[in-house]
Order: sequence, then structure tokens, then C-alpha cells
Amino acid sequence: MTGNIGNVASSHRTMLRWALAAGLALGAVSAPASAADFYEGKRLTFVVGGTAGAGLDTYVRVLARHMGKHIPGKPDTVTQNMPGAGSMKAAEYMELQSPKDGTTIGSIFPGAVMAPLLDSVKPRFDPRRFQYIGTAETGARICGMFHTSKVKTYADALKMKSVVGASQSGGSSRDYTLMANALSKTQFQMVSGYQGGADMFLAMERGEVEGLCGFDWSTIKAARNHWLRDKQFNVIAQFGISDDPELTKMGVPNFSKYLSAADKPVADMIVAQQIFSRMFLVPAEVPVDRVTILRDAFMKTMKDPEFLAEAEKAALNIDPLSGAKVQEVVEQIFSSPPDIIERARKAIAP
Repeated sequence: MTGNIGNVASSHRTMLRWALAAGLALGAVSAPASAADFYEGKRLTFVVGGTAGAGLDTYVRVLARHMGKHIPGKPDTVTQNMPGAGSMKAAEYMELQSPKDGTTIGSIFPGAVMAPLLDSVKPRFDPRRFQYIGTAETGARICGMFHTSKVKTYADALKMKSVVGASQSGGSSRDYTLMANALSKTQFQMVSGYQGGADMFLAMERGEVEGLCGFDWSTIKAARNHWLRDKQFNVIAQFGISDDPELTKMGVPNFSKYLSAADKPVADMIVAQQIFSRMFLVPAEVPVDRVTILRDAFMKTMKDPEFLAEAEKAALNIDPLSGAKVQEVVEQIFSSPPDIIERARKAIAP
């Protein structure tokens, strides 16, 4: 891959195969003894850039309960929520205020990584400076409508107006709704400013809004599985680098089906963030040997039977990618052609 986001998108599956075929090579690196001794008696803090009980928070808490045992010294773990501005508050904390010794791991929404490229107001952090520990998922996002809406399909959304809920600036539910309107000409009327997914779900159940876009499919299954079971929620489109097998089996079309050839590279750049949808990171200043320990422990956790059993019980999709591969994808996104970046910026402008 050489800086073209379309190439990043098309090679996603190959990238995953490389990582798996290599046995997730980062896990084989042995850290120096001094680094291995560092975590003895320490506490590892996970900072979540989202609200308690939401999708990202669930991933972090399940991981935190198991990752410590794979780190030399077996440190205790604690999880701290720091929601705000689509995870940008947490990202700025990690860059500017957090300990830089490897005892604090951040987990933020992908939109926060994209913010320096796409937002008009530049945040006080550079995603390229972070050292990525890995991502637990590389999954699909969806657009869906509550069963009470007249909009039953994406074709309906192109023809008639509907009200959808969205988060604050920087959140995927806001950005993807704007992208859908700009690139595919849907007629979504957006009500934004919801604090998190739980608030948007309640808004749908109360009839305040009809649906939402840009939500992680895994979050819907984990938080509102009964909607799917009772046919209260219609998934009308999927967003992804490649088609999600489960959604495709359900007959859910990919958003790219509704785009012109000229607009597909723009959507590819925005949607590429899903490759690291459940990411974990540390500041640039953390010593490399400690980063190696954390990356090793993360990938071991991804194969831990007890972790996987708890993840399955919580309906979490586990599709991991190593920290080194996440780092590579972030660099590729930031190397996108300036004209594509500019068009992507305009596509999600309110």
C-alpha cells in the first residue's frame, strides 16, 4: 500500500491474512528483563473515550478484565470513562496529560483519529504520534430504522424524509449521516447532540427519531439484540471496506452500491476508519520495550479462551488486528491525496 486509500480498502482482507499467517508476529517478540519488571505492583488504567455501558466501553471493560494476566508482573487494571466530543476529549488527554510510562491505555472512536483531516477545528493531538496497541474489531457499521418508520429500505431513504439521531461533532453517527446525504442523496433530517448510543436507542424507542446511521453492527447486536429478534429494527445499509457476511446474508446492501464511481474513493477514505473500530493506544513517549509488552499482551488476550467466552456472551465481535498494522493504516489514511481529503471534508460538513 502506497498512500492511496483505495488500496488500503481493497487490501484489508489481505492485511488480516498476513497478520494471522505470521502468527501475529508481534506477540513473539521478547521484551528486555527491565521492561518485564516494570509492571510488577503497578496499576494499568484504561481510558475510554465514550459513555459507560456503550459499545466501546463494553469492549474495553471485557479486555481489561483479561489483559493484565498476559503482562509480566500481572498488574491490576481499572477502567475510566472520559466521554466528550466524539472521543476527542480522551484523545487530547492521552496526548497532553496522561502518564507517558505505559501505565495508561486509551481507547477512542475512529472518528477522533480522522478529526485532524476532516474537522474544521483542529484538535490538540496528532493521531500519527500515538503508538497503537491493536484493535479488537475491524467490523461493519450500519444504517437502520425503527420498525415504526415508513422508511423500510435504503431506496426509501432516497425518496422520502426521515429523522435520524446522531452524536456530537466527531461521532460516526453524525459523520456517516452527513456522508449519506452528501454522496448518495438520502433525505435524512439529523437531530444531533446525543451523548451516546444509549441515548439514541431510547430516542428511537420513544419516537423522537426514526433511526440512525454509522453505528457499529456489533454494538446493535450487543445492546439491542431484542430489536433484531423481535423485528423492531430494519438494517437498510452497511458501511464497510468489504461486505460483512452476516449482513449480506440478511440482504443488506453496501452503501457503495448507491455511489457514483467518482464518489467511491471519498467514501473509502471515510469508511477506512472501521479497520480500527475498537482501537487501543498509548502516547508517543512510552518506551518501545513497554509498547512491545502491551502489544504482545493484547494479541495474547485476543486468543485467550476466557476472554473469548466472555466476549461471546456479551455479543462482541472479535476480529483483531495488531498495533503495527493499525499504525500502518493510520499513516496510509493521512497520506491520502489532498483532493480526496478535501472532498471527504466537504461530505461530512454540516
